[in-house]
Amino acid sequence: MSAQLSAILQNTELSEHLLSEYQTRGFVTAMAAAPHLLDPAEWLAYLWGGEETSPFSTHEELENYANAIVEIWNESRQALLTSAWQWPEACQLDDRELVTEETRAFAEGVLQGWQLARDDWETIMPEDSQDNALLGGVLLSVSLLYDPENAIAALSEQGAEGLAQFEEIYHAIPQMLCGLTQRAQQLTENS
Repeated sequence: MSAQLSAILQNTELSEHLLSEYQTRGFVTAMAAAPHLLDPAEWLAYLWGGEETSPFSTHEELENYANAIVEIWNESRQALLTSAWQWPEACQLDDRELVTEETRAFAEGVLQGWQLARDDWETIMPEDSQDNALLGGVLLSVSLLYDPENAIAALSEQGAEGLAQFEEIYHAIPQMLCGLTQRAQQLTENS
């Protein structure tokens, strides 16, 4: 994915105002998975906290950033629809912390992006529908990766082998996100 985004976020003045690289990648992945295509102009400002004024000092900087975001969105959307999406390389399990900081940030970004598209999700996958159970399972799994310590404790309370179950969830996320995106596309095309 975009090396351009990494380069932009190395500017400390900008990085203070923008979501981190992996929060951004998670957020953009959530936008790419959304049931209805949302114009990046509608959600780009959320990547710098929703402020009306962007943190970029020139139009060219903003344009470069927007292009990097659209590139990530295009790659993510294509990968999700073709069941080719995989965790970004730095998003791994970690022996000490359960997940890397990048994995946690990515999960946080996905959850933030989901909030923005929540109404669309709830419309096409209403409560008490089989599809809503799919959506809930994906969101729960992503939430567990965002807060792994509590996830392990909760899984243990349920009698599950915490760490083994946790690893299964981590490894299932790519397939789950792809399946959810594809199901959402089916539902929107049929409505």
